[in-house]
Amino acid sequence: MESTLGLLLTLFISLLLNTCAYSERPTVVNVGAIFSFDSVIGKEAKAAMEIAVSDVNKDSRILNGTEMKLFMEDTNCSVFKGSIGAFQMLERDVVAIIGPQSSTVAHMVSQIANGVQVPIISYAATDPTLSSLQFPYFFRTTQSDSYQMAAMANLIDFYGWKEVIAIYVDDEYGRNGVFSLDGEVEKRMSKISYKLALPTNFDLNDITDVLNKSIPYGPRVYIIHIHPDPDLKIFEVANKLNMMTDDYVWLATDWLCTTLASFTPSNQSSFGIIEGVVGLCQHIPQASRKKNFGVYGSYAYDAVWTVAHTIDSFLNQQKNMTFSFVGSQFGKLKTFDGGKQFVKILLETNFNGSTGPIQFNADRNLVPRGYEVVSIHQLAIHNVGYWSNHSGLSIVPPESIKVNKSMSYPLDEKLGVITWPGGKTDRPRGWVIGDKERPLRIGVPKRASFIEFATELSNHTIQGYCIDVFMQALKLVPYDIPYRFVPFGDGQSNPSYDQLVKFVADDVFDGAVGDIAIVTNRTKIVDYTQPYATTGLVIVVPINNSKASTWVFLRPFTKEMWFVTAAAFVLIALVMWLLEHRVNDDFRGPLRRQLVTIFLFSFSTLFKRNQEDTVSPLGRMVMVVWLFLLMVITSSYTASLTSILTVEQLSSPITGIDSLVSSHLPIGYQVGSFAYTYLAENLYVPRSRLIPLGSPEAYDRALRLGPHNGGVAAIVDELTYVELFLSEYADYGIVGQPFTRSGWGFAFKRDSPLATTLSLSILQLAENGKLQEIHDNWFCKQGCMNGYRRDSEPNQLHMSSFWGLYIICAVFSLTALVLFLLQTVSQYIYFKRQQMMLEPCPLSSSSSRSRQCYVVLFNFFNFIDEKEEAIKNMFKKDDHPEASAHAV
Repeated sequence: MESTLGLLLTLFISLLLNTCAYSERPTVVNVGAIFSFDSVIGKEAKAAMEIAVSDVNKDSRILNGTEMKLFMEDTNCSVFKGSIGAFQMLERDVVAIIGPQSSTVAHMVSQIANGVQVPIISYAATDPTLSSLQFPYFFRTTQSDSYQMAAMANLIDFYGWKEVIAIYVDDEYGRNGVFSLDGEVEKRMSKISYKLALPTNFDLNDITDVLNKSIPYGPRVYIIHIHPDPDLKIFEVANKLNMMTDDYVWLATDWLCTTLASFTPSNQSSFGIIEGVVGLCQHIPQASRKKNFGVYGSYAYDAVWTVAHTIDSFLNQQKNMTFSFVGSQFGKLKTFDGGKQFVKILLETNFNGSTGPIQFNADRNLVPRGYEVVSIHQLAIHNVGYWSNHSGLSIVPPESIKVNKSMSYPLDEKLGVITWPGGKTDRPRGWVIGDKERPLRIGVPKRASFIEFATELSNHTIQGYCIDVFMQALKLVPYDIPYRFVPFGDGQSNPSYDQLVKFVADDVFDGAVGDIAIVTNRTKIVDYTQPYATTGLVIVVPINNSKASTWVFLRPFTKEMWFVTAAAFVLIALVMWLLEHRVNDDFRGPLRRQLVTIFLFSFSTLFKRNQEDTVSPLGRMVMVVWLFLLMVITSSYTASLTSILTVEQLSSPITGIDSLVSSHLPIGYQVGSFAYTYLAENLYVPRSRLIPLGSPEAYDRALRLGPHNGGVAAIVDELTYVELFLSEYADYGIVGQPFTRSGWGFAFKRDSPLATTLSLSILQLAENGKLQEIHDNWFCKQGCMNGYRRDSEPNQLHMSSFWGLYIICAVFSLTALVLFLLQTVSQYIYFKRQQMMLEPCPLSSSSSRSRQCYVVLFNFFNFIDEKEEAIKNMFKKDDHPEASAHAV
């Protein structure tokens, strides 16, 4: 029993001693740092971290007597050396690793950190693909490049540049940064047209090759995303290649500001080679700047303090830090037992550092502070604005907008004045279209027929209507565009316009000028200018001069229209008789005469001035409205009848596209035209029915032969060609309406700014009348013929087109009639009252009341039939009965 109690007492004392040892705070905590000692960022980071460790150990408010010891390893920007350094650090039982500064090294080290549960806190690895999902132990006290690229894309969009060239270093930092930029500019309807990579250890020759490769490209906005370079080699080469002129725009990510911050007064002269360059710098609020480090030095300083605060909180909770061996196959490699808890505490970090508040978002990135936009001018850095995700581009620091919520700032984005390369402050165009050494290659169809539009003559001169439009549009462009015409086709037959457009898309030509129809399949591969000519597919058939049918004059109106018009004549006749009968002798007399007068008066208004004059004001009002309605009706009737009589001459059974497709007869089309593709693929006309024709003479021959003698029943072609054909051949006409709507435009490569520029020029030509003048000079030298027989049977005139006029006429007539009746009833009442005063009537019985009503109505109609002059005389007698009696 005593031996058992002794054993239990021994175990208790041993457990108590171990617990005390475990609960005791360690005297030293090891922290690792791996980075490139001799790099621009590494030099300032090394000094900043050494000062930070010293400050932490001197501060009695943190770590409570535990010393932080920092071990440093030089990676020399090498993944191999960085991996070895990480393993060496882990053998020293470090609780966290600060760094690495290289995104490439960070990818590898983060994989190791995931396995041993040791957090990585980087102050300079900005690769946006270092995500918390893949690397849960990776944190950074700097801003992700996804944020910086949003700022860069906003800057590009602010100045309206649609195409840019990105030059980047070919590693994770460069590739993934440009990939992020690509996505951001696409959101703003721009694009990176060309992405040019530099080797990780590039030299002047590499830069020269890349820049020379970019010169033939159109965009002149360059985005430079490389590592800090104290020699500024890329701008040194750009100056030698004369690429720092006012044609160019150079935008740099924050590597440039980092580089310039490391310059001493002795090398300030290097600013001369970057005159006009615009860059982004990570923004540190002025009130937060506590140490005289560079941006990344300050981030490194804050990274040390972040680890110190986390260690302090961890020790307050856990009292000690322990490590466990991973396994015998990994040697001395250990896992940090409290790694997961350490990460949770890191996520809750919240203190004021040398760069401002230190907090991590859900992606374990530093909560963004924004960027500064700087311009290099006169050997100095000038701040021209700021950017943040809540303020956009602004001349006000983002923290001011965020803090001073009561202040009202303009919603529109704004930046200060920037002096661009070449010394200009106006926004650079950002692209060039060719130069004298490499002029634009403009493809022109070498037509064999309808050469008035565009072709090459025997002396190699390019001319035509389309060429003149292009030349006049170029005159309105505010800058020089070197170009040369390249004929497309053999001149023996019309070339394929689909192939011409494809050559533009394939970069064989820079553009195409000619009678190029804007159709759907072509717009998918090239950009068109504003149409300079309107056209569409129409059908041409033979016509003859046979006499019109006997009753053709009835066809302009529908039956409903004829009925309503006839009824209107009758009603107007009755209304005019009522209004004029009492005051106009021409509307009085025997019943037969009055009937003849009524209808002759109404129907004669169609042809001549009436013999009967209107006297009453109400009658004249109705007559004005009626004559206006007749003018519109007769004009419409004449136009419709003319069209019908013209179309009566058509000898073909084809009346439109539907009858043509269903006829199963041969159809002619112009060689090279999109009509072939449209008929075959959109209207499903068998290709065996489609007959290619190469000239107006071939059109004439095929139509004369007809569908049963080796010719065609009709020809489908664009209206512009057909009008020219019909001006020379009078035996043919257009049937039906154009069944497609399109236009002609000039074709350029996708996203070419020249398409937009020339569109504005074409609009100006249309507005000032020059476009029509060019057309008339080519096609109206002997007068233009407007409108060729385009309708086999025009639509009849329906009542729905004239309801408004008839309603207006009816309203005026009804109003006049009501006013007339009111006036007449008023006179009749007055007249009857006067009679009753002179001759009172005896009271009538109820049985005679119906007869009395009949008498009243009969007397009222007799009163209406009386001439108004007689009624007035009766009123005078009734007003002066004494005088009447005395006279008697």
